[in-house]
Amino acid sequence: MNPFSFFTLFMLKNTFLNLLATYPNDNSLNILLWKEIVESYSDKKRYYHTLEHLESLLIQLTKIKTEINHWDTILFTLFYHDIIYNSLKSNNEEKSAELAIKRMKQLLVPTKIIENCYSQILATKSHKTSEDSDTNYFIDADLSILGQDWEVYTQYYKNVRKEYAIYPNMVYNSGRKKALQHFLRMENIFKTEYFYLKFEETARINIQREIELL
Repeated sequence: MNPFSFFTLFMLKNTFLNLLATYPNDNSLNILLWKEIVESYSDKKRYYHTLEHLESLLIQLTKIKTEINHWDTILFTLFYHDIIYNSLKSNNEEKSAELAIKRMKQLLVPTKIIENCYSQILATKSHKTSEDSDTNYFIDADLSILGQDWEVYTQYYKNVRKEYAIYPNMVYNSGRKKALQHFLRMENIFKTEYFYLKFEETARINIQREIELL
């Protein structure tokens, strides 16, 4: 299990259980679902897609909460968007979205929220601009690591490499370059004005710098 701070665990647990408390379900189920999230994001093979990643997303999104139209949907997306993660698979987003649907149905969450959450999770795979502003905010928050200070970004790409440790450098570096160049070819990495102004320039510098190191 990856180490995480008491604060991270406390903040995320509070947020998750408070979210679930607004729906008519058994509290014992809520606790079980929280434990499932902790176990999934604390898997020993994870180094970046961890509880700390969820904490970072929550912090970023809370700063712009007044811009979010459907906060509950965003929170469900946050907790479930990477719940299934296997570096050997290319369908993690689909599997995560499917599990989200299953769990939200157990929680008696309204169908519209379930459908929107499903769409938002799938959107994290393509990073394309959505007609839904909440989706764009979530995608941008998910990519905000790209625009952090170089020291933070360095730790990020090293952790991603650890998650793909099974692959030799020749294979990994080629795939990683392709993924990074995909972002550089985008007209805008960040789709919302808030995240664009905050992270776009630094993200492009960081990405180009990592490519040169591969």
